[in-house]
Amino acid sequence: MSTEKNADPLEIVAALEKVLDREKTPIPLHEPRFAGNEWNYVRDCLDTNFVSSVGKYVDEFEEKLAEFTGVRRAVAVVNGTAALYLCLKLAGVTSGDEVLVPALTFVATSNAVCYCGAVPHFVDSDLATLGIDPKKLETYLAKITEWKDGFPCNQATGRPIRAVVAMHTFGHPVDLDPLLEVCRKYRLELIEDAAESLGSYYKNIHTGNFGKLASLSFNGNKIVTTGGGGAILTNDEELARQAKHISTTARMTHQWDFIHDCVGYNFRMPNINAALGCAQLEQLNGFLKSKRALAEKYRQAFAPLSGIAFFREPSYAKSNYWLNTLILDKGDTEMRDSIISETNRRGMLTRPAWVLMNRLPMFQSCPHMDLSAAEDLEQRIINIPSSARLGEEL
Repeated sequence: MSTEKNADPLEIVAALEKVLDREKTPIPLHEPRFAGNEWNYVRDCLDTNFVSSVGKYVDEFEEKLAEFTGVRRAVAVVNGTAALYLCLKLAGVTSGDEVLVPALTFVATSNAVCYCGAVPHFVDSDLATLGIDPKKLETYLAKITEWKDGFPCNQATGRPIRAVVAMHTFGHPVDLDPLLEVCRKYRLELIEDAAESLGSYYKNIHTGNFGKLASLSFNGNKIVTTGGGGAILTNDEELARQAKHISTTARMTHQWDFIHDCVGYNFRMPNINAALGCAQLEQLNGFLKSKRALAEKYRQAFAPLSGIAFFREPSYAKSNYWLNTLILDKGDTEMRDSIISETNRRGMLTRPAWVLMNRLPMFQSCPHMDLSAAEDLEQRIINIPSSARLGEEL
């Protein structure tokens, strides 16, 4: 007979209350922190009338972002989805291609593939990282692909498989070295969906440096926010030039004339948003320190409990702990939902993981591999309050 003890919802709620300041409810899942030069820089935009896509803060934000992440170039755009779409487009993804994406991800990852006219092909997760499982993916590709014109094709659909999108789930880096080996073996372009991983490192190198291109998000719930916004990261100067050009309606430089040399996009980040981002980047190291302090406090609070564990960064990584995560020992949606219901009732805003992409109505006909690990995680994940301010005094 098994002696394994199930998770106790009341013990879990009590552990959360022990860490969090219960006098300040509701406690959001993740809220922005404005404690620096935000007012000064935004006021400067208003005072000078430079509030749109032209202004000094856009260039400064891109430069500071590239410096922090260690990439050669960063191109600021209106949001993370637009950034990922342009990454895929610049990597050569076209209509009729298939792109390998995790089933366990936010819907924007799959949407961006569809914007290219391509088809998402859903792959499984690694229980140790919450991201793509490279070993399982390699085994799967060996079974389902055939080579045509020098590229791997899905035998069942006849479509070429062009790229793989590695999404760093909740800020925890995918195991990139073996995934890069799979990409080399099957001639796949690696795109990093680093929307959640600003401040996260794989073997001491910041995420976004491993694929041909990477995307970031600066939505209001991210570790650094510009209100709305995103960025493309790349170490390829020519791709950066193209990204900046097509995201600015592909307009050629001219003093007054409107000459556009290809179909472009009005995707450039406004100066007033970039101003907010510059102030946020000045505080990023403090945010990261606070978030790691909060993660450690959670780890200690949940260590004595049975039936549940606090998810910790993989051994090779340093995570930003964007969204702190609890993992039930057993897949039990009823238990998961009872915990989420009770914590929300008490003003601590928790949530489950996303519904798996292959179960959403618009993606149900898309190809997918065995998704047993992702299906298991979907039933066991609970995200808990993770705002930087919660770790400031710990």
